[in-house]
Amino acid sequence: MDYIIVFITASTVKEAEKIAKALLSKKLIGCANILPSTSLFRWKGRLQKSKESILICKTFGEKLSKIEKEVKKLHSYKIPLIASLKIEDANKDYLDWLEKQVESSEMINLLERGF
Repeated sequence: MDYIIVFITASTVKEAEKIAKALLSKKLIGCANILPSTSLFRWKGRLQKSKESILICKTFGEKLSKIEKEVKKLHSYKIPLIASLKIEDANKDYLDWLEKQVESSEMINLLERGF
């Protein structure tokens, strides 16, 4: 199983919470942390500074495409950040808990085949 952390920027805490709740309710992620952030970036040829919120979501690699679709439906940005990093190592207790929180297609397929 590939465990990943997905970083998503949001325009406000409210938007970040809305996205997190949607991803949690669909069992696409097991947990989301929301952090305040100041972002500096170039947009339409000009340097910009903005307050944002960053979601740090824990899940499986197989969920990334569904997460991207859901975030793009809910997000106010034309081009939101949705980036993932593979979790190379983490404590087993946490990973066991994560597996119980997120519906894995791999696990569902095994259960359907009677394993």
